[in-house]
Amino acid sequence: MKNIPLYEVRKINDLKEMITSSVELYKDKPVFWVKQKGQKDQNGQDGYQSISYKQMKADLDALGTALVDMGLSGKRIAVIGENRYEWAISYLAVVTGTGIVVPIDKELPQSEIISLTKRAEVNAIIFSGNNYSVISEIIANKDNHNITFINMDGLQTENGILAYKDLISKGKELLNKGDSRFINSTIDAKKMSILLFTSATTEKSKAVMLSHNNICINLMSMSSMIYIAPSDIFFSILPLHHTYECTCGFLCPIYRGASIAYCEGLRHIQKNLQESKATVMLAVPLIFETMYRRIWDQAKKSGSDKKLKTGLKLSNFLRKFDIDITKKLFAPIYSSFGGNIRLLISGAAGINPVVAKGYRDLGLFFIQGYGLTECSPIAALNRDVDFKDDAAGLPLPGMKIKTDSPNEEGIGEIVVKGDNVMLGYYGNPEATNKVLKDGWFYTGDLGFIDKDGFVHITGRKKHVIVTKNGKNIYPEEIETLLNQSKYIKESLVYGKDDPEYGDVVVSAAIVPNIENMQEDAQGKILSKDEIHELIRKEVKQINKKLVIYKYIRDFNIRENEFAKTTTKKIKRYMEKVD
Repeated sequence: MKNIPLYEVRKINDLKEMITSSVELYKDKPVFWVKQKGQKDQNGQDGYQSISYKQMKADLDALGTALVDMGLSGKRIAVIGENRYEWAISYLAVVTGTGIVVPIDKELPQSEIISLTKRAEVNAIIFSGNNYSVISEIIANKDNHNITFINMDGLQTENGILAYKDLISKGKELLNKGDSRFINSTIDAKKMSILLFTSATTEKSKAVMLSHNNICINLMSMSSMIYIAPSDIFFSILPLHHTYECTCGFLCPIYRGASIAYCEGLRHIQKNLQESKATVMLAVPLIFETMYRRIWDQAKKSGSDKKLKTGLKLSNFLRKFDIDITKKLFAPIYSSFGGNIRLLISGAAGINPVVAKGYRDLGLFFIQGYGLTECSPIAALNRDVDFKDDAAGLPLPGMKIKTDSPNEEGIGEIVVKGDNVMLGYYGNPEATNKVLKDGWFYTGDLGFIDKDGFVHITGRKKHVIVTKNGKNIYPEEIETLLNQSKYIKESLVYGKDDPEYGDVVVSAAIVPNIENMQEDAQGKILSKDEIHELIRKEVKQINKKLVIYKYIRDFNIRENEFAKTTTKKIKRYMEKVD
């Protein structure tokens, strides 16, 4: 760890104070860049329109005042919808003076959304019009007549469903008449104010209780490690209900006086990056790895891959003398990211170190962090001035991280302690007591801390394959190697009892990349046997990189991709692999 000072950050005690101080500092500056129907930019296109900090504050004060006037003070209010300005205002209006906010994944099946609203005991639901059909089932249930429903896209209040815009108008009227109940409300920074459901890759989701203090500590700590400027524009692509995007891609830029541009969808990433002139992009490994692979695929198709490799050698050589020509040398690639990106941050899972370094070699600065919903979410983070591509990062200031019961390799369960750690799991004291012990949170992740203080994650404790002679095999390590193959789209590694070996052996379920296979076969349609043979050869090559007890002894080919969470992590518990 380099002895480099932290960046200065302003003290905030709660999110209401954060909003108030940010508005005072940056009132006329854009905080959101949104696309609204019917509004055109100077070129006549559906471009991004700015919303100022001052306008944001006026809207959230109005909505909050209306919600309080409806008797929702201190109540639980769910927010369901795509990333958009109204979602952000709804979240802020609830959390900064109305009650407890409950962000829910809009992509969940209807039955699961219904289940989560019941588990959270919500009193109101603010939803996007795109989710009306899902919400209508909840509305139709007579048991939910005490729930208030608010449609972000409602043209008017009808059929018992309130229109978001009507509440904004009503709130402004109340404020003009001197109603200060919302504005003057006080925040207990240590109480539960946010109820977040985990993404559940291994089991049923848990309801994580977070406080203003948890989030604010995390915001101040992460901002002291990475410099975020008021001139930055964050490109919001990950779902806002997820704590990674919510804290880091939504609340953080507001705290730092930056702005946020919403992506219209995965298909529009490149176009939206150029339109928004975004400077910071947060995403998950699958998105970054796919984009990186596409850069090289396109270079190969155009016959410029050799030229690109030569350019990288030249650029890396000149960088040794502090000469950086990446922006000019790789201008088309830089332009494909909008031409303004200065920082790419990966989270939610570990990324291939080759990809991280590959982006930086192309002039796109790249780092990763590590966190969990239970940590609000960041626990460790690589700094923009001190980083390792194979590490999750350094512990946040004020946070302690250690390994519990490390083995002979120094690998043990990662346990953390700090003010950003959750209050507990709502309605589940048994689960809370399993992970919170003497102030330490047991993450369920395995890893080690190196001599420089960097945290390394090797895999999930629940996923470890243990051989009969006590050897530990971490599936994620082998999956990373498999997924580097151009013939493998994704994989899931697991242990299986094998009578022939008299032990547990490593097996893999593999989704082949048929498109790449056919391209290399000059468009020929490959048979199942030919696909199997190509994968067998890839597995054989990967085994050469592994010690014998980690060899992949068996694999099967899948036609369909694995079920995933909205942050693109495989739902292992749903996969019948053995």
